[in-house]
Amino acid sequence: MPIDYFSDLSTNVNQALAEDVGSGDITAALIDESKTASATVISRDRAIICGRPWVDSVFEAVDSETELQWFIAEGDSVTPGTKLFEARGRTRSLLTTERTALNFLQTLSGTATETHRLVNLISHTETTLLDTRKTLPGLRLAQKYAVHIGGGNNHRMGLFDSFLLKENHIAASGSIAEAITRARVHSPQSRLEIEVENLHQFRVALDAEPDWIMLDNFSLTDITQAVSETNHATKLEVSGGIEDEQELIRIAETGVDYISIGALTKHCRAVDLSMLLD
Repeated sequence: MPIDYFSDLSTNVNQALAEDVGSGDITAALIDESKTASATVISRDRAIICGRPWVDSVFEAVDSETELQWFIAEGDSVTPGTKLFEARGRTRSLLTTERTALNFLQTLSGTATETHRLVNLISHTETTLLDTRKTLPGLRLAQKYAVHIGGGNNHRMGLFDSFLLKENHIAASGSIAEAITRARVHSPQSRLEIEVENLHQFRVALDAEPDWIMLDNFSLTDITQAVSETNHATKLEVSGGIEDEQELIRIAETGVDYISIGALTKHCRAVDLSMLLD
C-alpha cells in the first residue's frame, strides 16, 4: 500500500505555527498592515530540496492571499545562490511566515541531501539504503518522505506495520524460534524481521525462516559469511557500527539487501537557506 506521507502535514504546520506565532507576531505588528512586499528564498548550500508541500501549507495558513512562485521542483539538486521561490503579499505575513516555512524546508532538505549523498556512494551495488524509527518526534512521516525524495527507502513506519524482534523481545519470549512462532500466529500477514548479534544467532534465525534478518554490529567478515549462507527467500539487513563512507561501501559490496542508517534522520544537518525582502 502506498505511504500517505502528507496525512500529518496540517498537524505539523499548525503545531509549528502555534509554538512560533502563539497569540500573535508582535514584531511584525510594528509594520503598517497595508504594506506589501515580495521576498526571495535562496539556498546557500548544495542541496536536494525537499519540503515544498509544508512550505505551501505554512504560507496558506498564515495568509491565504500570499502568492508563491517556485523556481525549482521537489527533489531538485541546487547549488549555492539558487533561487528557490518568491513570495508576494502583505509584508507582515511574509515576516511571520518566514521562520516556520524555512524550518521545514531546511530540515527536510537536509535529510534528503544526506540520503542522496549516501545512496550515490553505493549505487554501483544492489543494496538499498533504509531509514529507521530514529526520527524527530512528530515529524516521522515528513522525514521519511525526505528520505524517499533523497532516493532512499523507508523501513517500517512504526511499531504497527511490521515485526522487528530484538534482543529483549527474544529474551521475553524464551528463544528466537518461540518469538518467531508467536509473531507468525499473532499477525501472519506482517513482515517479520529478527535482529541477531552473532553468526550462531543468525543460523538459528535462518532456520526459522523469517522474512528479514538484521545483522546488528556484525564485522565485515561475518557479514560476508552470512551473505554466503543466506537463502534467497530471506533478506539481509545490516545495521549499527557503520563508522564512515568507506565502511558503508564495503558493506554494500558484500551483497546484503539492505543497510539501515539512523543518522539519515537524527544527525542530518539543516540546509542553509535565506529569505530576503526585495
